[in-house]
Order: sequence, then C-alpha cells, then structure tokens
Amino acid sequence: MAAAQPGRGGFLSDIETLRKRAREHIAQGAVTPGYHADRGVVLKLLNEALATEIICTLRYKRHYYMAQGIHAESVAAEFLQHATEEQHHADQIAERITQLGGAPDFSPQGLATRSHAEYIEGDSLKDMIKEDLVAERIAIDSYREMIEYLGMKDVTTRRLMEEILAKEEEHADDLATLLEGMGKH
Repeated sequence: MAAAQPGRGGFLSDIETLRKRAREHIAQGAVTPGYHADRGVVLKLLNEALATEIICTLRYKRHYYMAQGIHAESVAAEFLQHATEEQHHADQIAERITQLGGAPDFSPQGLATRSHAEYIEGDSLKDMIKEDLVAERIAIDSYREMIEYLGMKDVTTRRLMEEILAKEEEHADDLATLLEGMGKH
C-alpha cells in the first residue's frame, strides 16, 4: 500500500486550496477554517483561566510579603518565584485570547468569581502554603478538564494549557515538599 501523497488526495490539502483558504476571511488572523472548537466556549474558558492566574499571582505576592517565622526567607523566595510564573501564565493566556479574536478580561469587577481558585490569605506561613497548594490543585484539575475539552479542536490552546498544567503540577509538588518540611512547627 503506497503512502498518501500530499496534495494528491492524501492527508494534506493541495497548495492551491491552502492558498485560497488563507486569503478568505483574513481579518480573522490565526483563526482559519481548520479551527474546529467553539470559539465562544474557548474564550470563556481562557478568561476563567486568566482570572485564576491573576488571583494566584495576587495571593502569592501577598504571601511573599507576609511570610514570617523561622522558615520565612526560603518559603518567601518560593512564593515570589511562583507569583512570577503565574503572571507569565496570565500573559500567555491573554495573548492567546487576542489571537483567537477575543478580549482578555482584566477587569477587577468579578475577578474572584471568574477565577477557579479562591483568594484565601492564610494566617500563618503553614496556612499560606496550604492555601497555595489547594489553589494549585484546583488549577491542575480545571486545566486538565480544559485540555480534554480542547482535544484536537484547538491544538495550540491545548498545548499552551498543557505547558501551564505542567508548571502548576511542579508548583504543587514544591508546595507539598515545603509543607512536609514544616513538620510540626
């Protein structure tokens, strides 16, 4: 059995078809006829992820500044690193929203209700770590569900969310290790 030949009834469109499609609806930018996801749903999910990342950034920043006690210096450094990474995720998500022709929702109005994670401050260093770990676990589950929804319908967004998910899993592991290191303190 011969392999499929690109442009000859195989798995790829012929060059002329690709060129013709590229010229159609050029105002849609990156969203071509090959985009199969429901853009409205994807934009809603991405704006929820954006809110989640913003809330996590704010919580980590607060924890960075409020960390006190014998373990504060090393834990605060971890909080700051996570805050920086969460902000980077927010920027990546906002960029993807605009690529899809949407508008990233940075409005403080309703930010906490759009976010999957909560903004809980925590009274002690140990409580702060626990709240950050809970938020990471929420992000992990919600991003995994988003990835499953996206499947092959929006590969670019799926890959972005897979990269972010991997970082959130790393954060959760870091926090679990910090919590374990706190012991009975």
